[in-house]
Amino acid sequence: MRDIGDENLRAVVQLVKMANVRVNDDEISKIGEGLLVFLGVEKEDNPDDLKYMTDKIADLRIFEDEHQKMNLSVKQKAASVMVVSQFTICGDVRRGRRPSFTTAADQDKANEYYEVFVTMLKEKNIPVETGVFRAHMEVSLINDGPVTILLDSRKNF
Repeated sequence: MRDIGDENLRAVVQLVKMANVRVNDDEISKIGEGLLVFLGVEKEDNPDDLKYMTDKIADLRIFEDEHQKMNLSVKQKAASVMVVSQFTICGDVRRGRRPSFTTAADQDKANEYYEVFVTMLKEKNIPVETGVFRAHMEVSLINDGPVTILLDSRKNF
């Protein structure tokens, strides 16, 4: 068992009315109502971390029901998910003013886990759009609520 503070799969999940990704001035993907997920993969992440994160996001009840209560998941709402790889959420700024990315996975592992994460969501019959791994992207969104949830596979927050 790892101590608090050890590496973990991280995600920033935003409830959106719409989101899109542009690369080189071209829109490459977009969704309407759904979830925008920024995913950060760290060196020590394993398949259990991927399973935890996909299950959590697929079943996260943050969409409002008919009583305006956060009670519906993306699956129940029949909404979409946009997944964007973002290693910067693995940054550590506890010391100094410049982030350290020493816990971030190397690009091969990060890309593999990103692709597996997307596939696992699709296997849950969730429509998924993506960014472009390692590309400079412009991500636009309309945050609904606003609702933003921080997740990590080690449950540190």
